[in-house]
Amino acid sequence: MPALIPTQYTATVTWLGVNPDRDAALETQALREMALSFAGHAGESRAGLVRPSDSRVLAQYKRGTPIRNTRQLAILSAEDLDAIAAEMGIAALDPALVGASMVIRGIPDFTHVPPSSRLQDAASGTTLTIDMENRPCMLPAKPIEARHPGMRARFKRAARNRRGVTAWVEREGVIALGATLRLHIPDQPVWRFLDDARETHG
Repeated sequence: MPALIPTQYTATVTWLGVNPDRDAALETQALREMALSFAGHAGESRAGLVRPSDSRVLAQYKRGTPIRNTRQLAILSAEDLDAIAAEMGIAALDPALVGASMVIRGIPDFTHVPPSSRLQDAASGTTLTIDMENRPCMLPAKPIEARHPGMRARFKRAARNRRGVTAWVEREGVIALGATLRLHIPDQPVWRFLDDARETHG
């Protein structure tokens, strides 16, 4: 039996972006297409097969430990971006300001698709594996404030449960604007001890 189920849900790529130097600025620069190797996009500061561990995984590793890079791409949905903008009280939120690599439209509640789901380009076969939800942080506050004065403090709360996901490249290839990506999900039920584990950790 296949371990992954192709679903009826597809999405259209509406925006692509690259960040050449994350230390200099969070913002991404718009692209028309993205060539992806197993290490990610060659021009992206987040590319690479490994990355140093950070605050997200301090319960597992000492900061700076080399670990597998499952954060090669930051993917958001256009629907979530629209909802974030509405809650912030602005007309629209430029995905470049929040460091997006890719914006897609068409998959409902995209931020919460199951970890290990795939997004596969219907034409090229290029495939991305979703790691997990990308939690909101304060890093976008500075570029958002520069574009929308007085809005820096509103993003983190508005982006809760809407920040999209991080992903890594499972099959190399090119993804272009307008591409259709099909969602494939793991053929696995939700772990029945999940709530107990969360309560124990809390």
